[in-house]
Amino acid sequence: MIELSNIEKRFGDAVILKDISIRIPEGSVTALVGPSGGGKSTLLRCINLLEIPTAGVIHLGEETLSFAPGKRVGWQAIQKIRRQTGMVFQNFQLFPHQTAIENVMEGLVTVLKWPKEKARERAMELLTKVGMAHKTDAWPSTLSGGQQQRVAIARALAPSPRVLLCDEPTSALDPELSAEVVDVLGQLAREGTTMVMATHDLRLASKIANDVVFLEAGNVVETGSARAIFNTPEKERTKRFISTINAAHTYDI
Repeated sequence: MIELSNIEKRFGDAVILKDISIRIPEGSVTALVGPSGGGKSTLLRCINLLEIPTAGVIHLGEETLSFAPGKRVGWQAIQKIRRQTGMVFQNFQLFPHQTAIENVMEGLVTVLKWPKEKARERAMELLTKVGMAHKTDAWPSTLSGGQQQRVAIARALAPSPRVLLCDEPTSALDPELSAEVVDVLGQLAREGTTMVMATHDLRLASKIANDVVFLEAGNVVETGSARAIFNTPEKERTKRFISTINAAHTYDI
């Protein structure tokens, strides 16, 4: 279980997240959606403490960490949370000087101190899972955006995290390449991988998410099942947001 309680994030006088409380069941996919600047990516980054909340409590697995203005959070406590998460970034962030398989192995060898052969076996298993076994020795510069993102997903999965966090995983891709990544994430969802994704791509959210959190201006406007949010939202603001998307796309949920 992942539980965020009364999370607040400030940058100076600007309040980016306001009293956010959500629960994310293990084995489920939760999509964070809403207009740009609503706080989706910031909330996602607060889960693995790439952004340190100003106030509130994070419960992840067996770890609970509380935050308050002026309270210092120890590095070891941060690492206990981070080691339970895998992060997939919008712009892939592969190491350009390493091949696909070396990118996937890197964290296992450098951080977890796995023997190289064991790390290579794990990396090969994951590259096969994401359909990239034929590109193990390819350099990132020779891969398409969709292929790079699939390698990035394999890298994030390598240490077997409790939750996979995806920050706009398809936004840098054209529709055809985006479909490759959606297929991989959909397969992971069917296998029971716990995921939280911040996304503008409502086709992605409607296809694989169990639950949806609609955020605007740092507030949770509405939460519910993907079917309910996309088909019968309760809040007027959610209805307006969904209707603008449905005017251009039809969702099969």
